Amino acid sequence: MDEAMRPYKGLRVLDAGQGIAAPYCAMMLAACGADVIKLEPAEGDWSRGLGTAKDGVSVMTVSFNRGKRSVVLDLKSPEGRAAAAKLAAGADVLIEAFRPGVAARIGLGPENAKPDAVCLSISGFGQTGPYSERPCTDSVAQAFSGLVALNDGADGVPHKVGAFVSDMATGIYAFSAVQVALAARAQDTTPRRRVIDMSLMAASSNLLMQQIGEWGVQGKPAAPPNAPAGAYQCSDGAWVMVTLVREAEWLAIAEVLGIQDAARDPRFATFPLRWENREALYAIVRAAFIKRPSAEWVKLLQGARLLADRVNTPLDWLSNEHVVASGAVTRVQQPQLGEVPLPALPGLGHWHALAPTLGQHTAEVLAEIGA
Repeated sequence: MDEAMRPYKGLRVLDAGQGIAAPYCAMMLAACGADVIKLEPAEGDWSRGLGTAKDGVSVMTVSFNRGKRSVVLDLKSPEGRAAAAKLAAGADVLIEAFRPGVAARIGLGPENAKPDAVCLSISGFGQTGPYSERPCTDSVAQAFSGLVALNDGADGVPHKVGAFVSDMATGIYAFSAVQVALAARAQDTTPRRRVIDMSLMAASSNLLMQQIGEWGVQGKPAAPPNAPAGAYQCSDGAWVMVTLVREAEWLAIAEVLGIQDAARDPRFATFPLRWENREALYAIVRAAFIKRPSAEWVKLLQGARLLADRVNTPLDWLSNEHVVASGAVTRVQQPQLGEVPLPALPGLGHWHALAPTLGQHTAEVLAEIGA
């Protein structure tokens, strides 16, 4: 990674989060040069045991905790809380993801931080309001925000997105907010503590900014603006995704698919009409796509400068010629798991740091703070 993109050297971050959202934010700060201390209970971050895991390190651990130092403390003991308080008091950025109110009770709240610290709290629904105590996960956030409602499957059932989009978005928005706070801190003439209230609810809803605005303006369910956009199965069993943003593209798609009669059908003359008559339209488009293999359709559609591509699996993506040629993959040589292929960090590049084992740096860090 380019050293010019690591401006946070010398910055101390205490990451008291588990799972994805808070650790992802902290990992991005580590990638940018910060010294990130990951505070864990004796059993470790719960993500250490999810998915492919060995000796307390999982692929999820590597994905979201590279480049950190792991410290294990018993926050139920006076000694553990005293050490945690010392860590909090020395952190430039304090990150916690407990239920609202818990961090303050165990000495990890903003009042325990430096006078000029950036304090980030991540929760499901925020620190205030009637839902602040509700438990929340990525799936719950997707459902609450409206994302699941907009993701109808062919079975007519609303589905969550397969990726952890709410958690990931929360981590990204948190990383952005922390950077803004650090930039503001650099302009201070007197110390000022900044507190950031970040929630999965807020992050997830921002992914639906346009849809929430559209539905709100209309006061009713708003049709997607680009029927017959979607994924269609081809003769080889693979799927092709096609979309359109201009009316003229519908005519071009119909020409490539050989369904010119549909292009002349008054039922499909405009975006609103195509949505209104979508079932009939989708049947026509499906019947066209199933006649050829995916590679042929992709070549024909892209040859006409249309927005289309094959629906890849993660393995397809890893082996794709463009991904390989552009160096879009980082390969982390994690001792417990072997080679872990991960996407390069957008805009930052390759980050090859290893994930720590549970408590790997406890003695080292406690010695640094005299605890």
